[in-house]
Amino acid sequence: MSFSIGLSWPTLIALYFIVWWIALYIVLPIGVKNAHESGLEVESGNDAGAPVAPNLLSKALMTSFLAIPLTVIMAMIISNID
Repeated sequence: MSFSIGLSWPTLIALYFIVWWIALYIVLPIGVKNAHESGLEVESGNDAGAPVAPNLLSKALMTSFLAIPLTVIMAMIISNID
């Protein structure tokens, strides 16, 4: 049994897009602290649960690198279903 990724480029891009968004929701809560957990006072008008430093750029990069192998695995599974 040999594995190959027999999907077209538009299908792979769409699959990557879907996997990327799912991975983003997995990565988003990692390392997030609110003001109370960080020992800071909540400013007037701010939500108490709002993150102090969400680090969205690093999480987007982490998500991108996580989505690549997941997309390859999903593509191999999809293309080899008999």
